[in-house]
Amino acid sequence: MPAKLPINLDDLLRQRTVEGERIEYKAGWNPDAILRTVCAFANDFANLGGGYVVIGQDCDADGQPIFPPVGLADNQLDRIQQELLAHCQLIQPPYFPMLGVEEVEHRKLIVLWAPGGQTRPYKVPASVTAKHKSWHYYIRRYSSTVEAKGEVEQELLSLTAKIPFDDRFQQMARVADLSAPLMEAFLHEVGSELADDAAALPLEALGRQMNVVGGAVEAPMPKNVGLLFFNDAPERFFPGTQIDVLWFPEGAGGDRFEEKTFKGPLGRITREALDYIRRNYLVETVIKHPQRAEAERVWNFPYAAIEEALVNAVYHRSYEEREPIEVRIDRDELVVLSFPGPDRSIALADLQAGRAVSRRYRNRRIGEFLKELDLTEGRATGIPKILKVMAANGSPQPVFESDEERTSFVIRLPAHPKVKATPEVTPEVTPEVTPEVERVVVALEGEWPRQQLQQALGLKDDEHFRKAYLLPSLEAGMIEMTLPDKPRSSKQRYRLTAQGRHWLKHHTGDGA
Repeated sequence: MPAKLPINLDDLLRQRTVEGERIEYKAGWNPDAILRTVCAFANDFANLGGGYVVIGQDCDADGQPIFPPVGLADNQLDRIQQELLAHCQLIQPPYFPMLGVEEVEHRKLIVLWAPGGQTRPYKVPASVTAKHKSWHYYIRRYSSTVEAKGEVEQELLSLTAKIPFDDRFQQMARVADLSAPLMEAFLHEVGSELADDAAALPLEALGRQMNVVGGAVEAPMPKNVGLLFFNDAPERFFPGTQIDVLWFPEGAGGDRFEEKTFKGPLGRITREALDYIRRNYLVETVIKHPQRAEAERVWNFPYAAIEEALVNAVYHRSYEEREPIEVRIDRDELVVLSFPGPDRSIALADLQAGRAVSRRYRNRRIGEFLKELDLTEGRATGIPKILKVMAANGSPQPVFESDEERTSFVIRLPAHPKVKATPEVTPEVTPEVTPEVERVVVALEGEWPRQQLQQALGLKDDEHFRKAYLLPSLEAGMIEMTLPDKPRSSKQRYRLTAQGRHWLKHHTGDGA
């Protein structure tokens, strides 16, 4: 039975996603080439999370999908699935990708999702239809599937049983520790077609579809990545899973500091911490130049650089270490500290120069989910982007630090020399709010999709929530849409306005 895959294929194709390390297009059913590519994705040599094979979709010489797709005839679908099942039994050790039948522009496509396997390395016959078969290992090199030979084969073999921590089973947890509402909210946000069926699926089935549950049917287990993103208190399983934001009004050597701790699912706390920093510690200054008409606008710390630095820490920290991520802010610099440091294969000089490229990603699945949430590109672009954004803002060059033992990683963002203040939000009007609007303002943290806000308020009736809570809060100017021009977008989120934050601060004592 075809499965609903946790992607929106139509959006993927419409974005003109080119063939690369994680996707391959096949105009027709070619079992030899397709099985080799499935094997390569299962080996996941670069720890990117595997990939997708789209059968029935052709592409041009640059790897761009062509519309309308070639498609597959209805009488081909069953035959291809039966042959695929038979051929996949030749993969050693056993491995079966997830299969979905999708429709794009009235053409049927088969999509194979092949996540990185738990028992790599995998090998497959060079020709699955040949009478005399020879098995080989395959990996992805950019947009091609190639045989692993020589040193590459030896490196692949060395990865045996080295499953990244985030993709391992958590034996101290149960499938019931995963939150179905959080999983459904994620699927709605990323525009997955699986979202339409998620509410009707048993929790274990939904978890297996999203590849956050595995193991034998009689003893299913959640994976670490599932608990990190879809459990309300992942710190119960991974102590230290939190982000601490510290403000030192007198400098790092002063006696006073203010601390705000963010705990919860990784996607949520990353956004909430970023939003908290943006609201409280970012200041824009307008500098006028007598020689030119245009004024220069600069920030004490450019938000895009902070976002890259913090997301980098969430992505690459070790969740086996009981140390939180720290963001330390004073008037002179913003520092992001995480544990441990970068891989030893990366020279510190290359790191500082923004030339560091890692072939090993500590948390491939975490990166996969962060990418779906548009929080990271996941292609070692974070440090170059920090350098670029800081330079564009006219800020001093950032500093990247680690020690020889790589026990920690520090990113220092110096403040712009002409902007060293902290903001003070003082809206002119403090409106009267209804009890329902008050509940929305008090509950809302960071940027939430509608389903998450409704769940936080404990409301089950969608229409009652919309009419009594959501619309009055928008009309009162206490909350706003992140995509006001696309009110029905699946990526729509809601956040407090400056007026809402001001009301919250003066009516609840919450300075956040």
